[in-house]
Amino acid sequence: MKTFALRRADSVAAAVALGARSPAVRFLAGGTTLLDLMKLDVEQPDEVVQLRRLGLDRIEATPDGGLAIGALVTNSALAHEPLVVQRYPVLSEALLSGASVQLRNMATTAGNLLQRTRCVYFRDTAMACNKRVPGSGCAALGGYHRNLAVLGTSEHCIASNPSDMNVALTALDAVIHVTGQAGARAIPIRDFFLLPGTTPHLETVLAPGDLVTHVTLPPLPPGTRSTYVKLRDRASYEFALASSAVVLTPTADAIGHVAIALGGVGTVPWRASQAERLLAGQQPTAANFRAAAAAALQGARGHGENDFKVELAQRCLVHALATVRAVAGGVP
Repeated sequence: MKTFALRRADSVAAAVALGARSPAVRFLAGGTTLLDLMKLDVEQPDEVVQLRRLGLDRIEATPDGGLAIGALVTNSALAHEPLVVQRYPVLSEALLSGASVQLRNMATTAGNLLQRTRCVYFRDTAMACNKRVPGSGCAALGGYHRNLAVLGTSEHCIASNPSDMNVALTALDAVIHVTGQAGARAIPIRDFFLLPGTTPHLETVLAPGDLVTHVTLPPLPPGTRSTYVKLRDRASYEFALASSAVVLTPTADAIGHVAIALGGVGTVPWRASQAERLLAGQQPTAANFRAAAAAALQGARGHGENDFKVELAQRCLVHALATVRAVAGGVP
């Protein structure tokens, strides 16, 4: 691990000022991702700014009936918050399916939001990785890639986004609130993550010094049901091979509002907009669910070892839709 200077920020403004001094400054919250990468020499910051004194650890209802989640709220606190369990069960289920209890007690909302890929080549400084060293190549394309992405990939990167929480937040149309040198701004989660394209080292729209302060969730229509389904190699402490977050509001005889996001298969948390359009206003039948799942994976591209993910993700989504239908009392 490279030697670094530790700073402690006492305010959001102070943190932004410290973070903007250099691209080699990193913010530290729970440290469950950053410290691992520093030990591997993947991250080599000159300065680390501790954020624990900023007070960004509250969960509050918003005036419009939504929810505001502080950047430093732990994953455990968020997963067990009654307002989340009651109104946004998909988020609670996603959080509880990730990591271990010990890690969830330390990991934070903003840290999880910015969690970096588990691609083995990204985490091994001896290997080629465009995400870690732009222009060095992508060893995963011809190497081990069973757990990597089939959607949103490019010839420069096929690394998958590892977060369960991000998938749920995407289905919930979360908004990321950021303070930086240019002031405060609100970024819809759909616009927050960047596809790899030719610049896989650029993962989000954040600039040096930008600090995530909180995340807001909009209110959901009455009667909305949601769930998170995660498929993985073992039952705990494992990243998704495929996952589905479904938020659905039934009408008297059809599907009303529906939002779908996929995890484990995308370079970013993947919003399945085409599947949503196919389902809106339709009967909640198994045939319609299968058609929507096929649409969600249209354009997916495996690279050999991860070809199975295309069908696995379709089955995952069909199961998630059927689960929500059952909870909502939908017709068979």
